[in-house]
Amino acid sequence: MRERKNALVLFSKPPVPGLVKTRLTTLKDGVFTPEVASALYHCMLFDVTEICCAAMADLEARSAERAEAEGVLDVYELIISTTPASNVEVMRDLYHKAGAWPRPITFIADEGSSFDEHYNHAFAQAFERGADAVLSMGADMPALTKADVIAGFDALHRLDGVPGGGIVLAPDQEMGVSVIGWTRETDFDHAGVFYNAEGLTVLPAYIAKAREQGLPALYLPPIPDVDTMADLMHAITVVEALCYCARHDDVTPPWRTADALKQMGWNEVRVPPNDLHDPREEIDR
Repeated sequence: MRERKNALVLFSKPPVPGLVKTRLTTLKDGVFTPEVASALYHCMLFDVTEICCAAMADLEARSAERAEAEGVLDVYELIISTTPASNVEVMRDLYHKAGAWPRPITFIADEGSSFDEHYNHAFAQAFERGADAVLSMGADMPALTKADVIAGFDALHRLDGVPGGGIVLAPDQEMGVSVIGWTRETDFDHAGVFYNAEGLTVLPAYIAKAREQGLPALYLPPIPDVDTMADLMHAITVVEALCYCARHDDVTPPWRTADALKQMGWNEVRVPPNDLHDPREEIDR
């Protein structure tokens, strides 16, 4: 029986005021203090981690049931990648102080002179650790679900054994990606994606690279992240929905983020009426 090693790389920084989610703060175009924004990010980080752990537990349980018939046993490693190297111990201590986690967590440092290089370094380390497939994402996605993570790895496994490999990706809400990954056999990297010389945003830059190399690309459902105040307004509504739906469905809710929003008084979104819609005179009578 073949053991297939899967890595989930979660990119994150320590939740330090003034260094994370600054677009939500008065330092830029937001309304919160740096301390409040960093505390909110802290909650998102731990919620995303818990959701990923739950998804990998489901994936491992499913694989164990199917291993004999399929001849493949999937194992999963959760890797948190941070920068600079001095933050590895900071992140490890942050998680240790939070108590026990459902599975071991590996902490690494990604290095480089650009976002592209940081991502390349993290992926290279995951493959050096023996991964056959790598799925990556950010930690600012309280709308993430177990189903999203499972869909990502299921798509990667569809590419297992495909000559030359292929990539999987999920768009975010602003022309970027929230999830990206590929198999060991895939000759691909992030160069020219986050810093594209032709001005392409991240999602079309990945597609352009895949098209140029003739690589398969599998599309995953979009997952919004939280960078701006507009993003946060949407996230508030999704977090509320997920926490309620978790009572009736197999959903791991972003309960820390929900609790933080409630304490902040930001757990509801109300909008004024507007007339920016198609004419309805012939419809509403």
